[in-house]
Amino acid sequence: MQLYISPSLRHITVFPAKGFKEFMKVKVGSRRVSYRMLFYSLLFFTFLLRFVFVLTAVDTIDGETKCSTIGCLGKRLGPGIMGRRFESNVPEVIYQVLEEPIGNDELKGRSDVPQSLEDFMAEIRQGKTDAKTFALKLREMVTLLEQRTRTAKIQEYLYRHVASSSIPKQLHCLALKLANEHSTNAAARLQLPSAEFVPALVDNSYFHFVLASDNVLAASVVAKSLVRNSLRPQKVVLHIITDRKTYYPMQAWFSLHPLTPAIIEVKALHHFDWFTKGKVPVLEAMEKDQRVRSQFRGGSSAIVANNTEKPVVIAAKLQALSPKYNSVMNHIRIHLPELFPSLNKVVFLDDDIVIQTDLSPLWDIDMNGKVNGAVETCTGEDKFVMSKRLKSYLNFSHPLISKNFNPNECAWAYGMNIFDLEAWRKTNISLTYHYWVEQNLKSDLSLWQLGTLPPGLIAFHGHVQVIDPFWHMLGLGYQDNTSFSDAESAGVIHFNGRAKPWLEIAFPTLRPLWAKYINFSDKFIKSCHIRAS
Repeated sequence: MQLYISPSLRHITVFPAKGFKEFMKVKVGSRRVSYRMLFYSLLFFTFLLRFVFVLTAVDTIDGETKCSTIGCLGKRLGPGIMGRRFESNVPEVIYQVLEEPIGNDELKGRSDVPQSLEDFMAEIRQGKTDAKTFALKLREMVTLLEQRTRTAKIQEYLYRHVASSSIPKQLHCLALKLANEHSTNAAARLQLPSAEFVPALVDNSYFHFVLASDNVLAASVVAKSLVRNSLRPQKVVLHIITDRKTYYPMQAWFSLHPLTPAIIEVKALHHFDWFTKGKVPVLEAMEKDQRVRSQFRGGSSAIVANNTEKPVVIAAKLQALSPKYNSVMNHIRIHLPELFPSLNKVVFLDDDIVIQTDLSPLWDIDMNGKVNGAVETCTGEDKFVMSKRLKSYLNFSHPLISKNFNPNECAWAYGMNIFDLEAWRKTNISLTYHYWVEQNLKSDLSLWQLGTLPPGLIAFHGHVQVIDPFWHMLGLGYQDNTSFSDAESAGVIHFNGRAKPWLEIAFPTLRPLWAKYINFSDKFIKSCHIRAS
C-alpha cells in the first residue's frame, strides 16, 4: 500500500497494491464525510501506528542509555512537550524509608550506624545491599550526624553565652585597683569636670555626647577615640553615666587619665535629681522584666535542654538572658530628656563602639523635625548585617504587632544616635516605650526577645531621620565578614554582638581597631594583665 498526499493537503491518494493500477482518491476538504473517507482515514492511522510501534521496538533494543531513533527522541521529548515532568529513576522504596520519622533516642547506643561517608560506602560495598537497606543505613547515618552537629552548635552558643555574660577577671581586677586608688589617692578623687568648666555642661554651643556604661576599659576607649579624632576637642563635652558600684573606679580612671582640652563629666545615676524623685518607669519595667524572664525562660540550662527548637532559636534565647539586656545602662537612653533638661541636642554612644572621625558634622545634619538620627539597617552591600527590617526583631505572628506595623519596614541601629531633645519633649516617645514594654511583659515576652532595640523601634516609629551609613558601621561583634580596610574607613564602628573586643572571643582581625586606643604600658593595665591580643 502506498500513499500520496497532495501539496494542498486536500486530497489523499491510496495505491492498494503493487501492480494494481486502480487507485482511490479521497477528498479531505469536503464538508460531507462519506463512509469510504472514514474507512481510508482509519486505514491511514493504522499504518501510522504500525510505524510508531516498529520505531519504539528498535529503541527498546537500543537500550535506555542511547537515543539513536526518532521513537526514542519522541519518548524523551514527549513529556516535556505535554508539560509533564520526567519520572525519577530513584526506587520508590528509598523515598518511603527516608520519609519515615526517626526518634531522637532510636540511635542511642547503636554501634552499627556508619560514622562517616567512608564507613557507609565500605559497608555498602561489602554486602549485597538492596534499595531498602541502602536507604535505612543512609537515613541512620545522616540523622546521627545531624544530631551531633546540632549538639555541637548548641554547645558553641552556650559557651559563647557564658563567655560574653561573665566579667573577665582582667576587667574585674581593673575596677578593684581603681576603686582602691580612689580611696588612697587624692588625685583619683578630682571633681569631674573642674569648677571652671561646670557651666559648659549646660551650654548648647558645645558638642554634647552621652555615654552610659559600667565598663571602665570600654568607656576609656570610647572617650579617647572621640577626643583624639575631634577637630575641635575643646568644644567636646562627654557626659559619662554609670552605676553606683562603678562610679568610683570610673572617676579614678578619668581623674588620672585626663583628656584635655575636652570636658569629661562622670556621674552615677543616683546623682541625677530626676532619678531620685518618685518612681522611675525604667526601673519598674526592668524589675518586672527580670521576674518574668526568670519564670518564663527557665535559665540557660532549660533553653539548651529543648530538643525541638533550632540552634538559631536557642542562640537568640540565650542572648536574651545576657546581663546587658537587664542592665539599667542599656535602658536609660529612653530618659535622656529628663536626665539633661537643659540640653537641646546630644549624641548617644554605646560603650562597644570606636570613633574614627570627627563627629562635629553631626550637629549640622538637618533633622527635619525628627527626634532620632540613625542609620538604617536594611540597605547597603553587606547583606549579612544590613538586612534588618522590623520582622527581624518583632514577632509578626502576634496580632498586637501585625495589626500595628509593617514587617518590611526598615529597622535602624542603636549605638550612635543623634537625639534632638527639644523635638523629643514634644512627643510621647518615652510613654510609648514603656507602654509596649508592659505589653511585652503581659504577653510573656512574646512580642520580641531582645533588649531595648525592639521597643525602641516601636517608640521612635515615625520619628527617625535617616543618616549616612558612614557614621555607623555595625556587626563587628557577631561576624568577621567585614574586612579590616572597610571597617577602618567608617566613621564609627560598632562591636555589637557577643564577641566584644575586650573578650577573648573577639575576632582577632578586627580587635586591633579597638585595642589601638589602649595604652598597654599603663600601670593599671599592666598590673591586671590586659594585653593587646
